[in-house]
Amino acid sequence: MAEKFPRDRFDEIPDDLTRVGAHRAPRARGRGWIAVGWAALATVLLVGAGIFGLSLVNGSISFHGPSSSASRTASATPTASPTPTIVPTVNPALTVNVLNGTTTENLAQTVADKLTAAGWKIGALANADRTDLATTIIYYSDPANQAAALGAAQSLPGATIQQSTAFADTGADLTVVIGANYTG
Repeated sequence: MAEKFPRDRFDEIPDDLTRVGAHRAPRARGRGWIAVGWAALATVLLVGAGIFGLSLVNGSISFHGPSSSASRTASATPTASPTPTIVPTVNPALTVNVLNGTTTENLAQTVADKLTAAGWKIGALANADRTDLATTIIYYSDPANQAAALGAAQSLPGATIQQSTAFADTGADLTVVIGANYTG
């Protein structure tokens, strides 16, 4: 049980005193940030140690140097992988747009007739935004249509193919832009 002591001079605290307790000084400003900093540092160190430990367990990190099989593989002569050849095809399910990039009148219709005779389905005929194009280019956006673009290029003398998304929003699978080198 608590004992009662008689009042003395230490029990009378002046009202203008800013202390919290008789033996405590006011807390320094910003002390809370020191604790947050130490906690963040401890978190970073623990996470780093955990990642390092998991890397050791999984075998990602090795202190034994390169293995003998890795050194043998590095010294072996690499074999060249064969480049797949793409066989030109005619796919009547694909739609072909034809754009005239020259000053020759009705050239888009002439090219469309030639492509139709070769088995292609023509979508739209129009003039290109320029009339000074030098080469005939067949554009395709989907890499799966590269063989079809080569097949269309075989029907048009001097035509080349190029993968591009410039005409992808037209809805056509292939877009033929006729240039001045077209002689058909």
